[in-house]
Amino acid sequence: MAANTLSTWMTALVDYVRSGEPDLTNRQMALLLLVYLKPGPHTVRGLARALNVSKPVVTRALNRLGALGYLRRQRDDSDKRNIFVARTTEGADFLEEFGQFIGDGPAPAGAGSGSGGRAAAHA
Repeated sequence: MAANTLSTWMTALVDYVRSGEPDLTNRQMALLLLVYLKPGPHTVRGLARALNVSKPVVTRALNRLGALGYLRRQRDDSDKRNIFVARTTEGADFLEEFGQFIGDGPAPAGAGSGSGGRAAAHA
């Protein structure tokens, strides 16, 4: 059974690499998936805890994902000191395409909110 799973994953990754989409690291992809698949709001601290990495590691990944337009930082209106990590339409589109490499079809419900749906996380 593991061989089938690994073969499916290999095929998805090879198709992804061939697609010309931006090459994301495992950390960047894990961060992106956490924000889109887990309920929020998400903070750097919470994402670092979820991934068991330091906050600077999350910040570097966010810088890259933000530059690609896949995630954005959003200031908390009720406490300007807090920054939430928010979803974007571009990020939802990317994950929908990536899901098709795995044969998963459309992105998860609400993933394309790009609207202030405070994407995600742990405070």
